[in-house]
Amino acid sequence: MVSDTSIPAPTTDMTQALADLEAHGLAIIPDVLAGETLDRTRDALYRAAESDQQRGREQRNPLDYAYDVTNQRVANVLSRDPLFEDLAFHSLAVELVKAVLGWPALLGNISANITGPGGGEIRLHADQLFVSEPWPDRPQGLNVCWCLDEFTEENGATRCVPHSHKLNRPPQAEDADLPTVAIEAPAGSAIVFESRVWHKTGFNRTADQTRAGVFAWYSRNIYRTQENWFLSLKPEIRQFATEEMLVLLGCQTEGFGVMNGASPV
Repeated sequence: MVSDTSIPAPTTDMTQALADLEAHGLAIIPDVLAGETLDRTRDALYRAAESDQQRGREQRNPLDYAYDVTNQRVANVLSRDPLFEDLAFHSLAVELVKAVLGWPALLGNISANITGPGGGEIRLHADQLFVSEPWPDRPQGLNVCWCLDEFTEENGATRCVPHSHKLNRPPQAEDADLPTVAIEAPAGSAIVFESRVWHKTGFNRTADQTRAGVFAWYSRNIYRTQENWFLSLKPEIRQFATEEMLVLLGCQTEGFGVMNGASPV
């Protein structure tokens, strides 16, 4: 069992971040979003969440999966505001994806989690539960969490079992009560963790704070995307996409997902 519970210090050095991902299963990169960009992105997310609430479309975690009744999910933020395109296809995220997963790769999903005061914890899990066991010895996916609020121990920061990626298996029932560490980071940070790391939403013990994060999930190109971009994406996103974006959306393909023998776009 994992005995080392240390997590890496925040770094803006990409070489160090990749080393942290290899050693710890995660990396913390501060100051990626700042100033007006951070404020506008945060406002866009909270507007989308409020819109879902007003229209009776809000999504909560399934009861058999979560204990956090305050946790609101905002699905497919890529179609909610162009600002989220800037996160999904951010140069930092793409560089990490290419280094960890290789290229081409896929954007499987990008959604948001907002946990409110009194919010409980989601169960411990790894993000590549769709991969049949035994798992390959390399990660099959990568999650880039954009911290739109500060992530703290008190307000429900994502918690993890550091180094659990080295076990190369999903958590079992007997692992549910393992000690976890809060991944604390300032607003504007990117928390990056590979798909084998065990993690969960933390318990929000504050009386008046919400904690919002946008989670961009990427996978190797042999897997189906979680979100069906061909049905759920606004057409203008694909219309004005770069070649790199089209690859991540599965529209420029290499052997999988072709249409009449060629890429759909």
